[in-house]
Amino acid sequence: MSRARRNLLEGIVTFAAGLGLWLFAGDVEVPLVTLTKTGVVMMCVGGAPAAAGLWQAARRGT
Repeated sequence: MSRARRNLLEGIVTFAAGLGLWLFAGDVEVPLVTLTKTGVVMMCVGGAPAAAGLWQAARRGT
């Protein structure tokens, strides 16, 4: 698996996990963290490798 594909897949999975937390974990009480805010952070963190993977794939294609 190429580095671009791996970054894209890793970013999409992290983004999807964060989206799931943001959408469906609003009623869950956990000490120290708010799961909805954690979901937003995971979506931001997942977007970075996904964007890098897209960038790497575009650069390799030209």
